[in-house]
Amino acid sequence: MSTELAPPRPILCFGEALIDLHASGLDAHGFAASFVPFAGGAPANVAVAVARLGGNARFAGMLSTDRFGDFLLADLQRAGVGTADVLRTADAPTALALVTLDAAGERSFIFHRERTADLQFRAVDFRAGAFDDVAVFHVCSNCLTEPAIADATREGMQRAHGAGALVSMDLNLRPALWPAGVDPLPRVWPALHLADVVKLSAEEFAWLAQDGEEAALDRLWRGRARLLVVTDGARPMRWFHPDAEGELPGYAVTVVDSTAAGDAFVGGLLCRLAELDATSDRLDHLVSQLPRLHAMLRFAAACGALTVTRQGSFAAMPSDAEVLDFMEKQA
Repeated sequence: MSTELAPPRPILCFGEALIDLHASGLDAHGFAASFVPFAGGAPANVAVAVARLGGNARFAGMLSTDRFGDFLLADLQRAGVGTADVLRTADAPTALALVTLDAAGERSFIFHRERTADLQFRAVDFRAGAFDDVAVFHVCSNCLTEPAIADATREGMQRAHGAGALVSMDLNLRPALWPAGVDPLPRVWPALHLADVVKLSAEEFAWLAQDGEEAALDRLWRGRARLLVVTDGARPMRWFHPDAEGELPGYAVTVVDSTAAGDAFVGGLLCRLAELDATSDRLDHLVSQLPRLHAMLRFAAACGALTVTRQGSFAAMPSDAEVLDFMEKQA
């Protein structure tokens, strides 16, 4: 009789993959002598994080047939991410993000994302059977910035629920990606209400909680959410459940590049949830087991902490062995 464990079910990450152009050789006026391309895009970063940690990762989205699209597809496949749910288009270019880092490693972005390939994905483009074996379906708010891609995102979240998958959302708010005069909240809240697990930065939580944290939490719990995690760099992270909440310390490291920190955190958390086969129905039980919950969150925090010590997005994601070694040394 075989004693081999069944491989974990896939984590399907949906949305944008783009090119992060990192400024290099800044002069006294802040002008870059050159830009170094790195594969990136929040949900694509999460997929790579999962794969590097030994998880079963797939990416769904639209890539251009331009050279940057080829670069992204090759890097996804090189990282071990499944690309059966990737479509290509010759009618739109790859989105670009110009990234500059300050002395503390904090990043700022200038986006070039007008009618780009990632925005062309539609609900009908989801592959037949794409959700049949999925453990987790993950999205972020960058695929809500235009009505058509927002419709596809919500359709994917609903189809994932119908297939019994856990749905995750990292807000990952980038105001510069939203059209001028468009308030993100009317599109963000319906998506948050479709997510079982929500991840926010402290700044994003403050943005949602303009009427106070209790009001924001009350509104969030009206949807499907059973776990909210709020990260704040090296400062303590906070977690919330309708019946409980807590706080855990982070890790203090020297920051080189914070670009993909949140995505690495999410990848670590989703890996652990998938390993536990954590469905939406089991989240309440999981949160009630505090040692296990804390262990998952500390692992996710270690993934984020290691990532910021390296430059890039895909390129910065650590392996499972690296994370465990880091945690052992930090302990």
